[in-house]
Amino acid sequence: MSRFFIANDHAGLSLKGAVVEHLVARGYEVVDLGTDQSTSTDYPDYARALANKVAADGTALGILVCGTGQGMAMAANRVKGVRAAVCSDTFSARATRSHNNANVLCLGQRVVGLGVALEIVDAFAVTTFEGGRHAARVAKFDPV
Repeated sequence: MSRFFIANDHAGLSLKGAVVEHLVARGYEVVDLGTDQSTSTDYPDYARALANKVAADGTALGILVCGTGQGMAMAANRVKGVRAAVCSDTFSARATRSHNNANVLCLGQRVVGLGVALEIVDAFAVTTFEGGRHAARVAKFDPV
């Protein structure tokens, strides 16, 4: 993956900025769909915008940042083809990519520190889907 879409609400503003800098320094293309304002915003609007871009692109990954990551994940997972996961550690980031084919990482600025967050981003970015027995399970995610 060489491109990331990233979005945030007001509660994820500073972490989003650090993640963008981190990804760009590692050579990724980053498309910022988030707010640059610290005034209150509605996270579902940003989650949906990013989820629609990730679903339409098919190869890019997404990162959503809010206070906990939970609301963003709930909103993003409403878009068909999006598999958003909240991660607070590198093991979960690797597992959700390799086993669940997650294409959107959700981070909570109020939950993880900057150093850990960047390690999670790195783990998510370099891990690939294993397929195999996991593919049939992932296929069951979308509504029938």
